[in-house]
This record gives sequence, structure tokens and C-alpha cells, in this order.
Amino acid sequence: MRIIKSLMLGSAAGLLAMSGAQAADLPLKAKAVEYVKVCSLYGAGFYYIPGTDTCIKLGGYLRADVAVNTNTDDTGNTSGPGGAKNRFTNGYTWRSREDLNIDTRTATEYGVVRTFFDATFTWTTDSFAGQGNGSTVYSPIGAVSAPNNANAGAVAGGTVGVYYAFIQFAGFTMGKAVSQFSAPWTNYPGNVYDGLVGGGGTVTGVNQFTYTADFGNGVSGTLSAQDSVAYYQAGVNNISAGGAFGTSDYAGTISPDFVGVIKVDQAWGLFQISAAAHDNHAAYYGATELTGHPDDKWGFALQGALSIKNIPTGVGDVINIQGVYTDGATRYNIQDLGASAGANTVYGGTSLTGAYQSVGFGIAPDSVFAAGGQQQLVQTWGMRGGYTHNWNPFWNTSLYGAFAAIHYNDEAKNLICGSGGVAGSFQRTFGTGVTSCNPDYNIGQLGLITRWTPVKNLTFAADLTYTHLDQKMEGTAVAGSNTIGKPGAPATYELKDQNTVLLLLRAQRNW
Repeated sequence: MRIIKSLMLGSAAGLLAMSGAQAADLPLKAKAVEYVKVCSLYGAGFYYIPGTDTCIKLGGYLRADVAVNTNTDDTGNTSGPGGAKNRFTNGYTWRSREDLNIDTRTATEYGVVRTFFDATFTWTTDSFAGQGNGSTVYSPIGAVSAPNNANAGAVAGGTVGVYYAFIQFAGFTMGKAVSQFSAPWTNYPGNVYDGLVGGGGTVTGVNQFTYTADFGNGVSGTLSAQDSVAYYQAGVNNISAGGAFGTSDYAGTISPDFVGVIKVDQAWGLFQISAAAHDNHAAYYGATELTGHPDDKWGFALQGALSIKNIPTGVGDVINIQGVYTDGATRYNIQDLGASAGANTVYGGTSLTGAYQSVGFGIAPDSVFAAGGQQQLVQTWGMRGGYTHNWNPFWNTSLYGAFAAIHYNDEAKNLICGSGGVAGSFQRTFGTGVTSCNPDYNIGQLGLITRWTPVKNLTFAADLTYTHLDQKMEGTAVAGSNTIGKPGAPATYELKDQNTVLLLLRAQRNW
């Protein structure tokens, strides 16, 4: 019995020791899981980043475009292989794009701190290039360089773009954001066509340092300094460097553009007045410092914009219109995305005996100058507008249009067209067949777009745009660009107005 009792007590002690050891090995109590919580402070779609007081929202879209009768998406055939209107002109251009944006906001004692980032990942059909003599090439995937290749060197022929990257705090905006000069609809008063003239609009944003004061009741005022280099330089053209309209001759950066805005945004609609100052900073007359240079010359742009909502034609219908005048600040009118931004060269047919084809020119720099002279600023004015009607919750249609007029002063015309029997740069380039030389021109555009949204955030659109180039040159030009299949001298081209038509088909899923 004594032995049995000893065994039982020993076993019990061992079990207690083992249970104590196991209890010591058990993990401590786990911390509560931090679940993602909805942030209702800034509207739908925001969530708190776990462990922080910062709210975040992810968004974007996936888009598929087919642009018919153009070499670009989506600006039309106004130059290069597209403007050639021959076998190098694309019957279509295809683009697929994914957009990703990240919006973060944090409440502080000084107000909300916001950051916003938007990037795109794009694959676009490129253009063939050559002379029709067997040397035609297509941009190879991953090529280091190739003619007319927007995708050169990119992975699988795609491109990455940064649309926006900015910080907002206490009324300040710092970074890449839509230009404060632009109307709230940027380039799109009722359309999706990129090349609309008649106003400024940086769809992809511009680097800036901006302060906006809110006066209450929807009234605000803004002062901004923005980068002029990427989107707002149309050219300071040195006639002495050669070419019909000279060659752009920029020096380095010296001053940003300065922008001021007054805006009234209320339930009835919106009214906005914008002004911009733009410094034209040219390099040298020749190749070195010893050749001298023209003085800087400041240009400016003025713009008014009006949006009328709640009109009696239907719920959600809207009319957007704007008008602009520029003097030495052309791209606040002939805007940054438009292929017509100072570079129209469009070919067409002709009935003129002895002429091979016809051609129309529309070149719009900020200024022109010649060796020993000063910059002569180019003036423009324009307008654009759109009316959108909602047929029902699923269908809407917009009718839109735009117009821009470009004017050179007398001294600029003398440099390009000559005076006193001395030929100007245009005649020196294109010959003596020019019977009336005038670099002024107009652009008129008219479009119609219909959108179908069968389910929320999925839209199909068809956008048809007509563009008319009203150029003022008369007579004939002896020359052509053989890089797009056109014969050079002695081929003769009639100087004539030109027309283009573009159809954009788009499917877009927002998320």
C-alpha cells in the first residue's frame, strides 16, 4: 500500500508540473484585430488606413478606344502622316488604358491635408513611317528609337503617364494639378475629343504652387505660379534659323506663368474669369552667345467661362461655354493636347491644272523674330461650348463646337511674307508661286457625341468631330515632305483650305 500511495502522489506531482509547464508555454492574449473602417468625413468610398487617422480612396477606370481616320488618339489628322492623307494615314488607331488614382485625407488643426495621385498605363497603336520605297517601318516593341514612335523604349510598347501628383493644405495646392486657368471642364465642355481649340485646359495637370481663398457662398479667388515648359510654350520662332515659319529657339527656364482666377460656383451654375501672364524667353540669334539675342517679351491670356445648370430641357442638362484671348500666349487657346497646337500641315485633293495635290498650313507660335530684331507676339482669340441633353438615365447626347483665329502683326507678316520686293521666309521655302502670302488662319470644329450607360459606371460613347482649317495663303507651293510619302520639288501643291473628320468609339468602366 505504501508503495502504491507513493506512486500515486508522484504521478499527481508530475501531472501538476507538466500542466504548469504547458500553461507557461501558452501564448499571451492576442491584441484586437484592427478592421478597416469606413470614413464618412469626405464622402463615399473612403476608408481609414488601419492604425492611422488618415482616410484613403482608390479609384480609376479602364478604357478601350478605337479612333477612326487618325494616327493619334484623339486629336485628328492635322499634321504628320495623319495630315498626309495617303497610305501612311491610319484607318484606325487603337488604345487601351488603365487609370489608377489614390486620394488620401487627414484632418488636422490647420484643416484637411490632402494628397492626390493619378497615373495611367497605356498601350497605343503607333504609326508606320517611310517613303513608300520599301523602307517603311513600324515601331518595334521595346525599341530604343524609331520614326514617329511615341512608345520607343517602353516595355511591350506601352507607356506610363503621371496625370496628377499634388498636395493640398490650408488653401495651398503644390504639385501637378489641373491648371487654375482652365474651366472646370478642362478640354471637354460636352465632348471627349482631345483637340478642341478655344480655351486652355491641362487634362494631364501642370506643376504649380497655388493659393485659393474661399470667400463663402461659392465665391473664391486663386493666385498661382505654374510651369510653362511642358504645356504652355507654342514656340518663339527664329526666322533666321530657316523654315517657312522659322524654328523654335527657346532659352532655359527663367519664369513660371502667373495665373489669377475669380470663380462663382453655385446651384444655378458657374462663372469664372481667368488671367495668365507668360514670359517668352528666347535663346540666341545664332549658335553662340556672340550672336546676341532678342529681349524677353511678356504675353498674356484672358478667359471667361460660364456653365448653366437646371435648364428646362431636362434633368441634368447643362450648357458650358468659354471664350479666350491671347497675346504671346497661344497655348491658352490652341491648347496643349490638340495636334493643331501650332502645327497644322494638312494635304488634300486639287482641281488646279498642273498641281499635284493641295496643302493647307496653320502655324501658331507665341512669337517670331529675326537676327537683330525683337520678338513679335502672335495674337489669337477663340471660343468653345457644348450642350448636353439627357434623354433618360441611360442615354445622353452632346452637341459641341469650337473656333479659334490666329493673327500675326505687320512686322511678323513682313518676316514671313517679305516686303518691298524682298521675299520672306515662306516664299524662300515654298517658291514664287505664292500669289497672296498671309500666315493668319482660323480653325472651326463641330462635333456630336452620344453616350450609353447600361449599368452604373460602364459607358459606351461615339464621338464624331469635323475640323475645318481656313488658311489665308493663296497660290502654289513647290515642295513637300518626303518623310510622309510626298514628292518634293518640283511637285506643285495648291495652297487651299482643308477638312478632316474623326470618329472615336470608346468603352469605359469606372471604379
